[in-house]
Amino acid sequence: MKEMRRKDRQLSLEDTLAVLEQGEYGILSTTCKDGTPYGVPVSYAYSNGCIYFHCARNAGLKLENIGNTADVCFTVVGKTELLPAKFSTKYESVILFGKARVLGENEKKEPLMKLIEKYSPAYMETGRKYVEKSASETDIVEISIESITGKGRK
Repeated sequence: MKEMRRKDRQLSLEDTLAVLEQGEYGILSTTCKDGTPYGVPVSYAYSNGCIYFHCARNAGLKLENIGNTADVCFTVVGKTELLPAKFSTKYESVILFGKARVLGENEKKEPLMKLIEKYSPAYMETGRKYVEKSASETDIVEISIESITGKGRK
């Protein structure tokens, strides 16, 4: 992997993981069978050194692409602020590379609950019932992180 050009803007691992944990969504980048790049925004949770997101069961180009190659890139943009007078932006972002796989039936409930915890923490019990009812209709993808970098301008 190519080294970051502006090393002075590289975030510490602690700050990088904070951006990852607090991000609202990420962009999953995969490659189509014919080599065409494909990026799609997804809601996600970070847990145990992995990224998890859900999608419709056996549907969509992202699953097709992951079936062709497990290699993915995942990007999260955190807080931003335009600096018009400086022709710049304050920002924080994370880029990670890893291997994606669709989880088996017995592996889905914990990641689904992590998503409920992140996006609907006031509704954990309702979320638990929802997961019990709909887990079989949902695919969960796990991205095992192989490398991660964070960058920011404060």
